[in-house]
Amino acid sequence: MSRARTLLGKVRTLANRGGGNTKVKRLREQLKRRDREISELRARLDGNVSTASPPVFFVIGRAKSGTSWLMRLLDVHPEILCKGEGRFFGRDFIREEFMKPDQKRIQPSSLYRAFLEADYLKAWIQRSVWSRGDDPEEHLKELTRVATDHFLTRRLAKTGKRIVGDKTPLLGTEIVREMHEIYPEARVIHIIRDGRDAAVSMTHHMWNHAQDREGVYNLKPEELKRRESFLKSYEQPTGTRERLFTDKDLRDSATGWRNQIQKSREYGRTLFGDGYAEVRYEDLLERPNEEAERLLRFLGADASADTVKECVRAASFETWTKGRRRGEEDPSSFFRKGVAGDWRNVFTEEDKDVFKEVAGDLLVDLGYEKDRDW
Repeated sequence: MSRARTLLGKVRTLANRGGGNTKVKRLREQLKRRDREISELRARLDGNVSTASPPVFFVIGRAKSGTSWLMRLLDVHPEILCKGEGRFFGRDFIREEFMKPDQKRIQPSSLYRAFLEADYLKAWIQRSVWSRGDDPEEHLKELTRVATDHFLTRRLAKTGKRIVGDKTPLLGTEIVREMHEIYPEARVIHIIRDGRDAAVSMTHHMWNHAQDREGVYNLKPEELKRRESFLKSYEQPTGTRERLFTDKDLRDSATGWRNQIQKSREYGRTLFGDGYAEVRYEDLLERPNEEAERLLRFLGADASADTVKECVRAASFETWTKGRRRGEEDPSSFFRKGVAGDWRNVFTEEDKDVFKEVAGDLLVDLGYEKDRDW
């Protein structure tokens, strides 16, 4: 308490002198952080477990939309633990190959699905004197919540941090609604990237991590042939490159992007309200400090200039690629190029028409195009 009073005194002194705006801002951030610590301590002393539970958030986004970058930016913050992918949600998503002994690198389906498919557990709930006559799915949903809390808080307790979050992929169109059913008080950050860039990045990612390169994606013979043809043409100093997509592949990608983004935005805004925030990948590239500060404030974390600057630096493209600058392409890297608008170097006129037909309205709504005449 004395520490908080000292900070408050410094803030008032600097404010009365009419100067030191940066120092005043920094001290106010420290005071807010101290107030939160005091509130949490009081909650523990009062035995109020729910109030004392750590703030929880989820970073969501379509594959290759910058979720890993944002996760790292948040995780280096001194108050925030952010890991991924826990895959707590996604009841309808299944990967049959997950249980195969030779596929240990395959990510699991979801924790929620693990509970729903636990037949013995479901039978126990149906027959136990403590739950007989209840809806088993309600108990399984609540058990998913308890288990999620267990894994998040157990890891958080080892770090000395106070806010915990998981990078959660959009495995379907209902993820955010499901997330609200299980974790209604969580905060959600949705990172969105131009679907055309995401499609280009995802294709390269699948090619680089195909099974013939000791990866997890099982490419068909025609896909392998297209990969080799494209990469060969890509290496030529002049000439026309091979087409990156087939019509079907691009149409499927555009459809998935449109459906997942639209549903996630709808559920996020209507269900989570002020607990839902969006950030565009392109805006995070263009003004990283400003966007990082906004998101840190959204999570209730220290957003002082020095902290923001360090988070942005530690999570930068140059840092994670050990010196490679944005735009310097490494086709084999998870962080391939790190730029916005690269689709213009790849899309054919046919590709543009396909994506415009499927998702042109959403590109306009998100500000990626001014109208449908692009």
